[in-house]
Amino acid sequence: MMNYELMVIFTPVLSEEDYKAAQKKFADLIKENGGEVTHENPWGLRSLAYPIQKKTTGMYLVLEYSAPSDLNEKLKIQLNRDENVLRHMITALDKYAVQYNNRKRHGVNADSKTVEA
Repeated sequence: MMNYELMVIFTPVLSEEDYKAAQKKFADLIKENGGEVTHENPWGLRSLAYPIQKKTTGMYLVLEYSAPSDLNEKLKIQLNRDENVLRHMITALDKYAVQYNNRKRHGVNADSKTVEA
């Protein structure tokens, strides 16, 4: 099982309930196909760097998960079929990225080094 990060930008016209349902839909899809969601981070409404489909904002979602590699193709098919998804990106994480994300999540400064007096 490999570690991955999925970032999805949903259309900004979604209601809060629809946004939460979309989050649950993709998290459940990962779980149903043998994956495990390790961290879910909904960013909410953010400005886009450039307009996508004449929209200047989007609802962001970042999921960290571990899954077999064949799950990504199934996930991409579902993401492309969903009309509420403006963009998506799946990134493979190596062990250093996973460690960095865990330290960052738990409040430990990722770049700090201990110095003894």
